Amino acid sequence: MSPRVLRGLGFATILAGFWAFAVPGAAEDWPQFRGPRRDNISQEKGLIHSFPADGPKVLWSVDVCQGYAGPAVHSGRVYIDDYDENSGEALVRCISLKDGKEIWRFSEAKKIRPNHGITRTVPAVDGKFVFSLDPKCVLHCLDAETGKLVWAKALVEEYKTAIPPWYAGQCPLIEDDRVVVAPGGEALVVALEKATGKELWRTPNADSWPMSHASLMPGELGGVRQYVYCALQGLIGVGAKDGSVLWKFPSKYNVAVAPSPLPISPDRVFMTAGYEAGSQVLKLTNDGGRFAAGKALEIPAAEWNSEVHTPVLFENHLFAVGKKKRGLFTCLSLDGKIVWTSGENAHFGLGSFLLADGVFFVLEGDTGVLRLIEANPREYHELGSAPVLSGDNVWGPMALSDGKLVLRDMRKLICIDVRAADKTP
Repeated sequence: MSPRVLRGLGFATILAGFWAFAVPGAAEDWPQFRGPRRDNISQEKGLIHSFPADGPKVLWSVDVCQGYAGPAVHSGRVYIDDYDENSGEALVRCISLKDGKEIWRFSEAKKIRPNHGITRTVPAVDGKFVFSLDPKCVLHCLDAETGKLVWAKALVEEYKTAIPPWYAGQCPLIEDDRVVVAPGGEALVVALEKATGKELWRTPNADSWPMSHASLMPGELGGVRQYVYCALQGLIGVGAKDGSVLWKFPSKYNVAVAPSPLPISPDRVFMTAGYEAGSQVLKLTNDGGRFAAGKALEIPAAEWNSEVHTPVLFENHLFAVGKKKRGLFTCLSLDGKIVWTSGENAHFGLGSFLLADGVFFVLEGDTGVLRLIEANPREYHELGSAPVLSGDNVWGPMALSDGKLVLRDMRKLICIDVRAADKTP
């Protein structure tokens, strides 16, 4: 493996514990929020680096309710949280990745009025179970094959969770034998046994931090496996083994927090948010098991921040859409310097993105245009663009599996073929 490739892996190797190196062209599941390693990077190869003259082939399209809930993909099946506004039912739907046909749906009666959309969460799937957090904070465990309910926990009743503004936006995290969520209320973080919902451990919520729209992120920090979380009151790291509080960094975020904390080295965590919050890097120290967190860097909101999406760490740089720079796709060094932006070439609003095969797939959040941008920390280089969705508020996270990119706008979920021409059957 070349030194350049090794540098590209960077701290993501530590986060994941190991990389499942992909055979060129081999399919990889996208089983939860931000993919199999929670880094928003796919290891699939043999993908397009430019669009055909008539744009990418749309393999299928299905209607969905108004919202931003992104898909998860496992073993050729797409799982998505949805809602039926006519019947008043919260849904989890299982759809064939191949042709878009519905395989099963789980429904539960629940009155939810639109509040800038309805759905926001991404399910987590391990092939046996599907874990879905509905807009009003009920966590469901479903049989992945049939959609039958295995168990459910109403977080509002069990943990006194306060439903966030604009409903739940947090995405469940699955690891080994557990699903992990941050309910707030009487427990800041809980780990539940996948098969039964039995509580394995809980993190006390001494300061009464409420649930935010951010999701838990795993990392190896200070030599200790932990989950990092951000609420309106600050950031916290809890031990993956038992949920103990390892460190806490009080901070103040306004209105809502949507991006998730991003471990960027063995002792640093990057955090960004909207509503004038700006961005910051925390430095962690571990002195014989005693953790401390301090601010190593602050980026004012006037310079750069992200309102919705968590950056991608690649080749020791951060890549993301920056809200305060008119939705410009941006490359930042780890010391907070802007290396390049999309400038006048493209504005992305609050659009989503992911990285695969050396290319960022980036959606214009206000138009539905998909752009291909070279994963290059030195300069902005666009490889192509094509309209794939319509309308505004195209903010939902994407998923990639088996050369198929699954993405959505406020009313439609589509699947497009992003395999290179010589890889398409």
